[in-house]
Amino acid sequence: MHKLAKAGIMREVKDYAYITLGLISYSLGWAAFLLPYQITTGGTTGISAIIYYSTGFPIQWSYFIINAVLMTFAIRILGPRFSIKTTYAIFMLTFLLWLFQLLVNNYVEVPDMTADGKPLLLGPGQDFMACIIGAAMCGVGLGIVFNYNGSTGGTDIIAAIVNKYKDVTLGRMIMICDVFIISSCYFIFHDWRRVIFGFVTLFIIGVVLDWIINSARQSVQFFIFSKKYDEIADRIIKDADRGVTVLDGTGWDQCKSTGSTCQETPVTRHLPSGETYRPECFYLPKFSYRSIWRRIRKTESKITGSKL
Repeated sequence: MHKLAKAGIMREVKDYAYITLGLISYSLGWAAFLLPYQITTGGTTGISAIIYYSTGFPIQWSYFIINAVLMTFAIRILGPRFSIKTTYAIFMLTFLLWLFQLLVNNYVEVPDMTADGKPLLLGPGQDFMACIIGAAMCGVGLGIVFNYNGSTGGTDIIAAIVNKYKDVTLGRMIMICDVFIISSCYFIFHDWRRVIFGFVTLFIIGVVLDWIINSARQSVQFFIFSKKYDEIADRIIKDADRGVTVLDGTGWDQCKSTGSTCQETPVTRHLPSGETYRPECFYLPKFSYRSIWRRIRKTESKITGSKL
């Protein structure tokens, strides 16, 4: 029992250490590349950046205030699942954004500076390169945070609250929030280039984030459904030298027994159409592993209303 408790403590310490490392990469990307070149992106950090560009109010404090308000609503509406690690990430990122702005602005000396004294590390006119480097650092940081069960709060909380009461997926709600945030920077700069840079930044963050999360997987499973499962299994074992598990499955739309190499968990369900419609039968469509991993956690079944 003591060994299990010690292992759990060490796992938590490891999580917090890596979450901190991810937040360092994220905040350094903002302080060194995105803020000096006036580039924004989605999320509450993007909102805070827009407030900073328009009023000069420090980005770390607007980030903290917005997330504090959202966390208050999240705990009351969604319960304590947005708890310790999210709160830790919000406080730590607030501190790191302040720290790295202080270090970069006061201790980094380069020939080119902005009007308000920020160093242009890549030189003037290198907005697109700053966009790429800053977004990559942010994507790496977020990927590390998510891999170790952390969260930076932000628009994820808004999406979760809306998803609780409306039939809108989390991904779609986050996308709507990000598009609105990035597009709103046009009213600050009156320059469509800034909007384009914002969407490029968002895209790069998403690509790098996916790459970090996928590279951290220890194994990958393939779900293959076929009536010739025995031939497929033999070829996988002989040619690919990989293990295969064969499970019996039933295609309930046909109510006929078939064989499958693995059983897939459904994400959405569609009732069959046609004259042979039977309410007790439904079709389970095939999804990729990543889609299941991302969407299955809080998806509600339209048929049973139960949590998947």
